Amino acid sequence: MRILIVRHGDPNYELDTLTETGWKEARLVAEYLAKFNIAAFYASPLGRAQDTAKCTLEKMNRKAETFDWLQEFPAHIHRPDTPDQETICWDWLPQDMEKDNAYYDRNDWCETDIMRAENVKEVYKKVCNGLDELLKKHGYEREGMHYRAIKPNNDTIVLFCHFGVECVMLSHLLQISPMILWHNFCALPTSITSIYTEERRKGIASFRVNEFGSTAHLYVAGEKPSFSARFCECYANEDERHD
Repeated sequence: MRILIVRHGDPNYELDTLTETGWKEARLVAEYLAKFNIAAFYASPLGRAQDTAKCTLEKMNRKAETFDWLQEFPAHIHRPDTPDQETICWDWLPQDMEKDNAYYDRNDWCETDIMRAENVKEVYKKVCNGLDELLKKHGYEREGMHYRAIKPNNDTIVLFCHFGVECVMLSHLLQISPMILWHNFCALPTSITSIYTEERRKGIASFRVNEFGSTAHLYVAGEKPSFSARFCECYANEDERHD
């Protein structure tokens, strides 16, 4: 089985839709996905993900099932650099995150004072449970840290969603802290992450990423990937994102 996670196109967060560039990216990813035999499509309920999915669904004359748990990871915290302001769980300054090794542990990351002060663990479990229910529907049932291949298959499914929740799903499949993924990986708009099952022993499957954040569909069309999700490469780069 293969899972393709597609981040939405370049966003207009204020209107929860896509920018002109984002629509172009969505059309290009649709051209790419149309080449595959897709068993099922799933999408976040948020506008920017729905709009991205729309281009593919219309091109392929298909429909997608929408899941609330695929929305951008909604838990908020008070980060050390913004103690008086509620923020998303990621975009920490490295010097703050490094003060507590718990953030790098797959079990302890959500047990710190900052994470426990909010409902982070509960929201994380909701996403993980939603993903496991979906995989069970497609023949793979969670058992400990692997999956029982109840009905092993070579199907491909596509999830249109967001960077934050993508990292949460990957952390669950790969048994690592999402903090590592949130802060050391970057999935640009309409990038595609590909995850395969490996069933090396009959009935026992695990998931393996063979491609993260691919923007090959943009490069072949001569389209430069959007900068959204990245911060400035150098602090002196005034035309790039600062916070």
